[in-house]
Amino acid sequence: MRIAQVSPLMEAVPPKLYGGTERIVAYLSDELVALGHDVTLFASGDSVSRAKIEVACPRALRLDPRVRDHIAPLIAMLEGVAQRAEEFDLIHLHCDYLGYPVLRHVGTPIVATLHGRLDLPELSLIYRVFSDIPVVSISDSQRRPLPLPRYIATIHHGIPEYLLELGTGAGGYLAFLGRISPEKAPDRAIRIAARAGLPLKIAAKIDAVDREYFAAHIEPMLAQPHVEYIGEIAEHEKSEFLGNATALLFPIDWQEPFGLVMIEAMACGTPVIAWRNGSVPEVVDEGVSGFIVDNEEAAAVAARRAQLLDRARIRKVFERRFTARRMAEDYVRIYQSLCRRDALLTAV
Repeated sequence: MRIAQVSPLMEAVPPKLYGGTERIVAYLSDELVALGHDVTLFASGDSVSRAKIEVACPRALRLDPRVRDHIAPLIAMLEGVAQRAEEFDLIHLHCDYLGYPVLRHVGTPIVATLHGRLDLPELSLIYRVFSDIPVVSISDSQRRPLPLPRYIATIHHGIPEYLLELGTGAGGYLAFLGRISPEKAPDRAIRIAARAGLPLKIAAKIDAVDREYFAAHIEPMLAQPHVEYIGEIAEHEKSEFLGNATALLFPIDWQEPFGLVMIEAMACGTPVIAWRNGSVPEVVDEGVSGFIVDNEEAAAVAARRAQLLDRARIRKVFERRFTARRMAEDYVRIYQSLCRRDALLTAV
């Protein structure tokens, strides 16, 4: 198949440091090429992929201080995709609804993966108008606040099977990986580690919007002797960071649509201790790949029990459920279904 993958542009594909959506776009594009498909990736110029890259802007928008309007490059890119629509059998959007108006009537099947939160009231306006656009959710729980879209599948994320290695947990610490923000609840992680009597290492970025929260609520807690703040880490550093951890703490205070860090931990054989929110019950197998908890005391107890879980078995769960190859194969089935439907409608 000739497939266009359309990135959000905020990060490179894959991101140089933190980034979820663009990372999935990278893994999916590469796996589709490995499966024999002809893939064109619309992305920033600092992207690296096995697919053919169509440069939409020189570098990731988040890393380019000259860019003050992040929507303008996206709109220009989407118009370029529309002008080339006949070159593709299918166009896969990863920038939510921004491509719907320009790509709705191009004649090439489109599908959009919804990577973000769907509990914003404004989204109901969009999906009343664009109720015909086929969309993919990244967890079943993601759909609950917004039943209006035309959901055609739920496809859980996946990462390359050999990207991260099975670790031993020899570091003896708890890990927090991702982003410093209220909904990620790093303050909970700090308190949980203290209750469990275990050290905590925090590897996380701080977005500009969260700097005030960090300064007021998190930075004062970093002085505690059991806490080590590492800062943002790159992809090649995750295997060591997660593999040496006793467990990953994922104490989210919101309805997380997926939570990529959970499967990254599983790839390292590291148990996940996660709040019962959002996608967590779909991703974590209770008592096998980790523990699902409802309060800090339960999380501390789980942290002390984490060493009892079989890390090799956790890695097997990852290999069975959360590889990029499985994800790509799931998407190919969706692509083929949409193309068959489009062919039937055209024939009629």
